[in-house]
Amino acid sequence: MKILQVIPYFPPAYAFGGPVKVAYQISRELVKRGHEVMVYTTDAKDFGSRLEMNSYTTLDGIEIRRFRNLSLTSIKKLKLFITPHLVSCAKKEVKDFDAIHLHEYRTFQNIVIAHYAKEYDVPYVLQTHGSLPRIMSWERLKWIYDMFFGYKLLREASKVIALSQVESEQYKAMGVPEEKIAVIPNGIDLSEYAKLPPKGSFKKKFNIDYEKIVLYLGRIHRIKGIDILVKAFADIVAKFDDVRLVVVGSDDGYLGEIEALIKALKIEDKVLITGPLYGEDKLEAYVDADVYVLPSRYETFPMGLLEAYAHGKPVIASKVGGLRDLVVDGLMGMLVKPEDVEQLAESLRLMLDDLNRARDMGLAGRRFVEENFPLERVVDKLEELYEEVIINKN
Repeated sequence: MKILQVIPYFPPAYAFGGPVKVAYQISRELVKRGHEVMVYTTDAKDFGSRLEMNSYTTLDGIEIRRFRNLSLTSIKKLKLFITPHLVSCAKKEVKDFDAIHLHEYRTFQNIVIAHYAKEYDVPYVLQTHGSLPRIMSWERLKWIYDMFFGYKLLREASKVIALSQVESEQYKAMGVPEEKIAVIPNGIDLSEYAKLPPKGSFKKKFNIDYEKIVLYLGRIHRIKGIDILVKAFADIVAKFDDVRLVVVGSDDGYLGEIEALIKALKIEDKVLITGPLYGEDKLEAYVDADVYVLPSRYETFPMGLLEAYAHGKPVIASKVGGLRDLVVDGLMGMLVKPEDVEQLAESLRLMLDDLNRARDMGLAGRRFVEENFPLERVVDKLEELYEEVIINKN
């Protein structure tokens, strides 16, 4: 098959979160299986800079066409990736693909590609990566997008991909019939975790000696609930003088507030903010962590959770969205009420008080991800889905 993947950001633009890694890993696996894969993306590197690269490149056999963003300001303020040159390219090339996989939901790229897919009768599947609900910021703009483009995008998709039953219900609420929804979770390439860095590498690099590490790793955005974690951590510092909170991730508009909160709580010496880490540096952070915490206000299927499990780490997570299905309370970690600082603090106390139990939870998480989310199994389902929409088109 000749498959087009469409996403506004692609490696090395990991600052934009989990969908970047998801799109890359499934594209790489499809190439390994003999498919021809092209990615349409943009030149965004992070929220404030561009990639200095040729417009056409290859990565692990994946053909990548990058289109220049009209404005970095629109990315930083509105998360709008406007790439005018995509239009002429799509007009010429979309007809040559067997199937198209659109990632994310409210994007300029989806509007353009879906239009030409319809014109040339090329089937497309849509994977929104949890972005359907009109929550948090820019709710009115999201509603306007949906009225003019979003509902049409959903209606004309051959299939939509839900990461969980929670997201499946979100599609139904937007008017998508059940028979059009395929539930396919994110997968993880376990080979990346077969040989991990030696324990202590992260601590040595950041001059951490004897302390236990509470790790948050992800985008620094209000929806992730990092402020809740900081407040809960401040509550336990008096009891645990041998613990450090480590926050790893790119700033998605919320770093200033987190830094101000840390200063107000007078725990600057107990919190390390590293910025984004990639590759071996990221693995080292997971290896040296004692517990991974994801106190999100909303989630569907976070890759960070699967990565923590792959490292054999116990987790504490909010009981929201897809997290309710990914964390069995008391087995792989602990679930807490969203925005409940007191309960999160108590869960941290219990986890840090009994590291043997925490270690057992981490091992259970590793088994859980091995049994349920290997990348190969996920791509098996995607191949079947692509074949289905191609056959049904004819």
